[in-house]
Amino acid sequence: MTVQTPAAPANSESRLRALRDWLTGPLALDVRSLAPASSDASFRRYYRVLHPGGSLIAMDAPPAYEDSRPFVAISSMLHGIGLNVPEVLEADLEQGFLLLTDLGDRRYLDVLDAANVERLYADALDALELLQVRAPRDDSLPAYDRDLLLREMQLFPDWLLARHLGIEPDADLRASFALLADAALEQPRVCVHRDYHSRNLMVMEARNPGVLDFQDAVVGPITYDLVSLLRDCYIAWPRAQVEAWALAYLRRPAIRALVGEVDEAQWLRWFDLMGIQRHLKASGIFARLWHRDGKRGYLGDVPRTLRYIVEAAAPYPELAPLQQLVQGTVLPRLEAD
Repeated sequence: MTVQTPAAPANSESRLRALRDWLTGPLALDVRSLAPASSDASFRRYYRVLHPGGSLIAMDAPPAYEDSRPFVAISSMLHGIGLNVPEVLEADLEQGFLLLTDLGDRRYLDVLDAANVERLYADALDALELLQVRAPRDDSLPAYDRDLLLREMQLFPDWLLARHLGIEPDADLRASFALLADAALEQPRVCVHRDYHSRNLMVMEARNPGVLDFQDAVVGPITYDLVSLLRDCYIAWPRAQVEAWALAYLRRPAIRALVGEVDEAQWLRWFDLMGIQRHLKASGIFARLWHRDGKRGYLGDVPRTLRYIVEAAAPYPELAPLQQLVQGTVLPRLEAD
């Protein structure tokens, strides 16, 4: 298959020199070292800055490709409600540089196992409750509306089916997408992180977890972040255990107050269908990261992501065409590819 690699946002060496000049010039930091800390699925890059007082994180977000203003605003909001997020210490939005507090390098994904998952997920669910109960649920954040839900799901036929596998999408997908959007829009609306999973949660000695990658937050369905955490694209747990965690979260008094009289069966339906919407989007994004951005590493997570769709759709006859497409056509084609 032909790979389309996007034009680089800027020469990486020149960006790094400009970042160092910003740190040592206007900010007058005594930089002892400036080393890559991480990158993500965007054009943002992160560097760990060692200086005599400790370590900080410098973000390089080329302004032609990334708007850092939501990161600054949402960081302030989340810090204000008590979440442990990187604080923005300095910002040069014209150049696309931010200086942040450092939450370390121990991701949930790197340490999660059967022995610690209950403790680590309890902390993550406590933080999620704080987000959903205390964060604004008004138009200060964009709405997770029908158009956005449908645009996200369209990534699946556009990038995974047509572009990656050469599969022509069928008309049944449109009906499935409409059903999934309806289920999402039925739910109580809260602040939604949108990527609340093991790659973006940091293990902390105090105020665990640290929460990263929140700049795309919206107001939308209450189960979205819950399913992002519990049906994580990067690590899987048994269905019975996942459903037990999801139901225990519903029983929290503050969450029950948000949800009202919805019963457990309806809650699990919302949870399942929200997960299908998210995993359709994610599988399309993983294919796009390869074909558009030249990032192959995410392709290995596509089968796990699709198996969630097969499992979650099984109890719902109205989603049988989607389940059959994924189980009978897409997964076998991926395995043979």
